Amino acid sequence: MIRFKNVRWSRFLKDVFICSLGAYGGPEAHYGVFTDQLIAKRQYLTEEELIELIALTGLLPGPSSTQTIVAIGYKVGGPVLALLTMVVWALPVLLFMTACSFLSQWLDIMNRSEDSLRFIGPMAVGFIIIAAFRIGRKVIADAMTLALFIFGGAITYLFRYPWVYPVVLIVGGIVSVISSKEKRLLNRVQTHPKWIYLILFVLFAIGALLLSLVWNNTLIKLFESFYRYGYLVIGGGQVVVPLMYNELVEVNRYMSSSEFLTGFGLVQGVPGPMFSFSAYAGGMASRGSTVFNQVAGALISGVAIFLPGLLLIYFVYPMWEALKSITIVRVSFKGIVAVAAGLIAASAIVLIQKNGVSLENSIAMIVTVAVLATKKIPAPILVLIALLVGFLV
Repeated sequence: MIRFKNVRWSRFLKDVFICSLGAYGGPEAHYGVFTDQLIAKRQYLTEEELIELIALTGLLPGPSSTQTIVAIGYKVGGPVLALLTMVVWALPVLLFMTACSFLSQWLDIMNRSEDSLRFIGPMAVGFIIIAAFRIGRKVIADAMTLALFIFGGAITYLFRYPWVYPVVLIVGGIVSVISSKEKRLLNRVQTHPKWIYLILFVLFAIGALLLSLVWNNTLIKLFESFYRYGYLVIGGGQVVVPLMYNELVEVNRYMSSSEFLTGFGLVQGVPGPMFSFSAYAGGMASRGSTVFNQVAGALISGVAIFLPGLLLIYFVYPMWEALKSITIVRVSFKGIVAVAAGLIAASAIVLIQKNGVSLENSIAMIVTVAVLATKKIPAPILVLIALLVGFLV
């Protein structure tokens, strides 16, 4: 049974909003913000519990950082708070990207000047480094977990394919089980699966597909497409972008390549989940009719892409505490979380390379790490400082 924490919902949701304002740079950077705001500052959960959730969501389809913060909401206050967490985390940036779908020409001009955003990347790397350090020191307990930490980081650094992430997590679990000295790995526990959420997950997929085949309606087709994107992806929102580009630009011609890339470039510079790009793409695909239709297309696309991951969390997380009491699950997760910590460490190296190794980037990264390690400054304030310095320097 899940025991909910005695926490004021308003305070927790305020902290979620702070996370959403400071969450730049993809899932791994988001975990850094969660570590800073929800663990170091508020103690809603421990580093061990966070890395368990990261590993769990890494095995599920859907946006991993969004599923992680929704699961934290479920842990703190149950299903209603989990839903409110989803809304507070995703709605602000979805509304912003919806508005941007009306301003594509202006955005194309604005997108050409990225100087003010140049320190956001190094700042995000700083969050990841702190998260990797704080989580790594908790999960590396012996030679095996150290080896799996290095294995996870090395493999995901060398082979950057979406399918690699769940595979290395599973390998970590298998290695942990094989090397375990536990005598009795299988024990019976009582679980009470909430099958309704899994049934809804399947019904939405099948129902949307059938409706899109028999009814030539743009909004229905958008719901089907974005719902499908939501359950096909494992990891961050970047993984689904090539599929979106193929369907929305090349096949259906809802927008030009330039418009698509302008929106994708913009979403790199705004906080919140990468899946928020769906609102921009859905709005662009619904142009040419009424303002209401364009807004509806944006919001339907945004809801559709997050819905599969949300339903899966509602199905899996309530059973999680019971599943952890099964010996083989507990033992396997010792290896899985060590690998997951390695993935976070590797992502810092990848992002350092993507941002480019320069003196100013190194200074921005080191200052971020130093501030996070010694001060309790909210992530949005650090973002504003990075933007201001980028604009002035």
